Amino acid sequence: MKIAIVEFMRVGQLYPYTYEGELKIGDRVIAEYERGLGMGKVVKLLENDVIDEDIRPIVRKATEEDFKVYQENKGIEEEAFKVCKKEIEDLQLNMKLVKVDCMMDRKKIVFYFTSPTRVDFRTLVKRLAAVFKTRIEMRQIGVRDEARIIGGLGLCGDELCCARFLRTFNPVSMKMTKEQNLNINVKKISGACGRLMCCLWYEHETYEEFLKIAPPMDSMGKAGDVEGKVVYINPIKKTVILRTQEGLMVEVPADDVKVTSPPPREEAKEYERGAES
Repeated sequence: MKIAIVEFMRVGQLYPYTYEGELKIGDRVIAEYERGLGMGKVVKLLENDVIDEDIRPIVRKATEEDFKVYQENKGIEEEAFKVCKKEIEDLQLNMKLVKVDCMMDRKKIVFYFTSPTRVDFRTLVKRLAAVFKTRIEMRQIGVRDEARIIGGLGLCGDELCCARFLRTFNPVSMKMTKEQNLNINVKKISGACGRLMCCLWYEHETYEEFLKIAPPMDSMGKAGDVEGKVVYINPIKKTVILRTQEGLMVEVPADDVKVTSPPPREEAKEYERGAES
């Protein structure tokens, strides 16, 4: 049985579908998903002997008529965005409209919004339904989803990870920031969404694994003829910087460093352990 993995939103959730005939990556298809009938893009093709009964079939490969409807729906979405934004202002609702999706069969229009609180949008829904004569769904999203939808550039100058390839959001903590020797400056470690940058999470494993084998910060180490205090650890280059007694900063491979004295706090712990025993 052939399975196509489809996304309906760029870098959004992936949905599996069975299909017959020929498909290739990048093809546009029409299929039912949790929002309704949408046009998605095939991002992966699989073949499996065992099929989950819950996997639905693709309705059809997108036709010229589907592309025409899709473009017409874009016009409806633009109009719906303007109307909804004006109604939000009139009703003085504490919400920010981010995106509008019109389903392929036009049986539903989905409005995505952010808000710091719960919003009573019942009157808004009635007004929108009266204008567009279809089912209205209001979907509250988080600030990270908003950044993914709107897109933009990160502090690194590259396109936002969430808008480029990151399909899931994992928890990011300040502990990761400290372990990566980053400056604890909120502006420098926060993404466009205002939350801690997602790259702190998926780069963390690299740092964590290296820190297990690297000489500890503030310890004394020796690499060949160079002896000094470990003042910087670079997991990307797999190196450390030793500060010698003369004040020279020498970068050496981490594997070459032999620890001659643990960091002061370790010494303190050993002293405490010795005192207790």
